[in-house]
Amino acid sequence: MDPLRRNNVNIVGNPDAGRTLLFSHGFGSDQSTWQSVWPSFADRFRIVLFDHVGHGTSDPAAFSQHRYLSLRNYALDLLDLCRDLRLRDVVAVGHSMGAMIALLASIQHPEHFSRLVLIGASARYVDDDGYRGGFSPDDLASTYRAILENYRGWVGQFAPLMVGDAHPENFTRDFARSLGAMPMQSALTVACSIFQSDHRADLPHVSRPTLIVQTRNDPAVPPQAAQYLAEHIPGSQYREIDTTGHLPHVTAPDAVIAAMRDFVLA
Repeated sequence: MDPLRRNNVNIVGNPDAGRTLLFSHGFGSDQSTWQSVWPSFADRFRIVLFDHVGHGTSDPAAFSQHRYLSLRNYALDLLDLCRDLRLRDVVAVGHSMGAMIALLASIQHPEHFSRLVLIGASARYVDDDGYRGGFSPDDLASTYRAILENYRGWVGQFAPLMVGDAHPENFTRDFARSLGAMPMQSALTVACSIFQSDHRADLPHVSRPTLIVQTRNDPAVPPQAAQYLAEHIPGSQYREIDTTGHLPHVTAPDAVIAAMRDFVLA
């Protein structure tokens, strides 16, 4: 299957730029989630936008429950795109699930990447001894049950929780629309792949300069989980931005752009 068609790849920005900026969206979103961020870099970079399988207008035939129960296979998809587009030294910007996918891809084939920006990322969502992930096994069981029993109802509750009540309702409606457009089975599979993942052991193997961007109150990623990334990714930088919610690139794009601009342009 053609990776560019599979992932609905779109290339915008400056076609003559010597550098490439790639955006990797999170769960329940699609490439349009970056529409208020990428234009600020369009004059200096070629911009690569795409939809992860199971999201947006990616090829529905590409989805496999077995394959996408692991974020590592999403990372393989990303590496397919890098090879097909002959990308090297890419600055990868990822949100949440998409951040960890970019991180995993950079470990497997670091030659494709020069820098990583991780927004609202977590290496593990389930609490563990000495580790605060933010969720218990019972929390996850309740989430999976809610998706199975009343998917639309779950979307209606999950979307405002992730966006945060401090932001205008149109942001919640947009996220609920993109999340609700996912088939229920796809959403359940990807939710399992995210919430049951544990990538703490991968963090010391990141070899590219990394910036971690975190809101001061993220309902999906407690500050301890974000700080864990900063403490275990060699040489990483940590920036907290003065906003709330799990989707700051949507709800507070200017703050995200300001936090990442110097790092991306370096």
